[in-house]
Amino acid sequence: MKRIRTTSRRFEQLLGVFGSFLSIISGSFILFIESGGHQGNSFIAIISIVGALLGFLASFYVDRDVEVAGVGFIIAAILVLIGTPHLGIFGSILILIAGMSALFRK
Repeated sequence: MKRIRTTSRRFEQLLGVFGSFLSIISGSFILFIESGGHQGNSFIAIISIVGALLGFLASFYVDRDVEVAGVGFIIAAILVLIGTPHLGIFGSILILIAGMSALFRK
């Protein structure tokens, strides 16, 4: 009987969850600043939060279908990169690394 070898996807899951968490914090911080009276753009912050939620979903879907999750990670990284400054860029890079790793690691 042949032994089937599977690849663990914990690396992608951890990077996706951590990057999404940072992105949600950054997007909600932008919404908080706008509610405090400063001028901000809430639509861009909402795009960032949607991208972070897509990153969370891709993190949990990576065990079922790696290619779909990798594309989801990359789309989430683009949305987060568009939507947040400073801390969100680091979260976007983490999500992008998770997506590239999911697509290219065998």
